Amino acid sequence: MKVEKLVFIGAGNMAEALVKGLIQGGVCPAGHITVTDINEDRLVYMRETYGVEAVQDNALAVQAADVVVLAVKPQVFPEVLPGIAGLDALVISIAAGLLSVGIAELLGPAARVIRVMPNSPALVQCGAAGISPGPGATEADLAFALEMFEAVGIAVQVDESLQDVVTSLSGSGPAYFFYMMEAMLAEAEASGMDRELARALVAQTLIGAGRMVVESGLEPDELRRRVTSRGGTTAAALAVLEEAGLGSTMQRALRAARDRSRELSGS
Repeated sequence: MKVEKLVFIGAGNMAEALVKGLIQGGVCPAGHITVTDINEDRLVYMRETYGVEAVQDNALAVQAADVVVLAVKPQVFPEVLPGIAGLDALVISIAAGLLSVGIAELLGPAARVIRVMPNSPALVQCGAAGISPGPGATEADLAFALEMFEAVGIAVQVDESLQDVVTSLSGSGPAYFFYMMEAMLAEAEASGMDRELARALVAQTLIGAGRMVVESGLEPDELRRRVTSRGGTTAAALAVLEEAGLGSTMQRALRAARDRSRELSGS
């Protein structure tokens, strides 16, 4: 898919992550990218940092656009979409909880819609995104969307009916690990360790565990067994977690996130 003009409606953190990844990955040069935002300071920053065009007028920005990325908060969609209705372009929404069919209805029949649930590690080019083709989207559109989000991590195609599950797993997922890290750091400090030293150890341990799952091809339960010696320190810690019902608690947490995502989308 040849993209001569790619427009981001909204220039927040996720839009910046994608702009950076697209440029650095050679997917789309800076001269082909336009960003819009109501914050002039943010536009100046994007213009000076990445060399993209940056304007406040959405309707002007999307003229002759090949791809438009909706990177604004879901609650402002009702006021933003009518201003760019009638687009004959691929429209990629990264807003949580909004069905692609609803977006298509607001934009008009010419728009081709793809819904994406990215996550915050895209900011460090280590994101995970679920991508669902919606009304009018072609195979070429899907291929471009996958390439676009692979520039900032991994991207997988999922049926839109599973986007609420994606939200509970990877969309909200970083917060689960941050929460666990908070508890680990608090205990390390309580045991007398310097916080920065503990922070480095905890962060690297999380990175390493993730890489082991990815690179070994083994299931997490097998990797857990391999590092758990009978009667050892890991076994002692895991016994406490099992007694507290961590597994079932995590499952309930994911269901709560999934169900809330369904409520927001009305699905």
